Amino acid sequence: MFTARTNWNLQTNRFAQALENHRRAGKALLDLTASNPTTCGFDYPADEILSALADSRALQYSPESKGLRSAREAVAAYYQGRPGFGICAGSVDPERIILTAGTSEAYGYIFRLLCEPGDEVLFPAPSYPLLEYLAALNDIKLVPYPLFYDHGWHMDLSALRAALTPRSRAVLVVHPNNPTGSFVTPKESVELHSICAEREMAIVADEVFLDYSAESKPHSTFAFDGPALAFTLSGLSKISALPQMKLAWLVASGPQTLVQRAMERLEIIADTFLSPGAPVQLALPKLLDIREGIQRQLQNRIAANLAHLDSALAANKLISRLDHQGGWYATLRIPATGSDEDVAVALLEKHDALVHPGRFFDFHQEGFLVLSLITPEKYFREGLWRMLEHFGEP
Repeated sequence: MFTARTNWNLQTNRFAQALENHRRAGKALLDLTASNPTTCGFDYPADEILSALADSRALQYSPESKGLRSAREAVAAYYQGRPGFGICAGSVDPERIILTAGTSEAYGYIFRLLCEPGDEVLFPAPSYPLLEYLAALNDIKLVPYPLFYDHGWHMDLSALRAALTPRSRAVLVVHPNNPTGSFVTPKESVELHSICAEREMAIVADEVFLDYSAESKPHSTFAFDGPALAFTLSGLSKISALPQMKLAWLVASGPQTLVQRAMERLEIIADTFLSPGAPVQLALPKLLDIREGIQRQLQNRIAANLAHLDSALAANKLISRLDHQGGWYATLRIPATGSDEDVAVALLEKHDALVHPGRFFDFHQEGFLVLSLITPEKYFREGLWRMLEHFGEP
């Protein structure tokens, strides 16, 4: 009765079962995986947000396939003056922007645009597991290319080239990556553009964490024109820490002819769904305006938790933190004496501390845990202390 694309393994894994049992028992929980900013104690300008959503123009239905022009102009303004790969500063044409109800929908539009059933999209490993479900729902095959760690994270471009087949249609980059926090370097970008332009493939750049850099200077975006066709994704979920608003976008860039052909098709795809609601589109300029105050709070929390983590690990011989360039996660290297899932379950059952095992993010070897750096500081410190206690070095 049901399609093969939804034939997932729905059996609860051991980690999820342990968490369910823990919650059902009503035990205390130190959640070091917390990634929902609206529940992490940040101060939102509630009156400004609610006022922006109360625009009377939302009472009239005025559908536009790409999204309201005023909202697309606000997105274009977000990119104004930013550095781009190979470009000191650039701009984005609002006509090259399409609004969506989340980046998952934007991925779906792009996969439908580029791929026939069974075609392939290359994606980085480690990365967020949501991509596997999006690929299955769009009848495409995900092919991993590795990120390797050697005094920082790097794209294995040789392995990427070796993974290409006649059915390869795009290369996906997460910039910065979730969970490694690594940005694509200018050198990697040049080679990536060369590979994709040569083989008539597209770059799909997920930049939802772009604003959360550990450095003071901003990192380059893929949103400006380069040799290859590219689609850059972002949205309010991370930029303004407002995931409940369900508004994201994709920006097309690259050779003019390819961009024009892509936008003609994408506009029809978008017109079929007309997903984003009018209130949030009308509120978008204000919701982007308030981002600096919210981001400042998140950056302060991230910095404080990183500083405490580094201090706690300074004399630790068993655990180390891998390089963090951006985003709001930290990756820890732990002794690979068993499975990461076993460690995560033990931390939960014995110490009430919830962490993500590396396998959740497609690490292909044991010995990694992932922590959220936006966890409230009090719980982060207590959870970290209990984790170190588990490894015998409080």
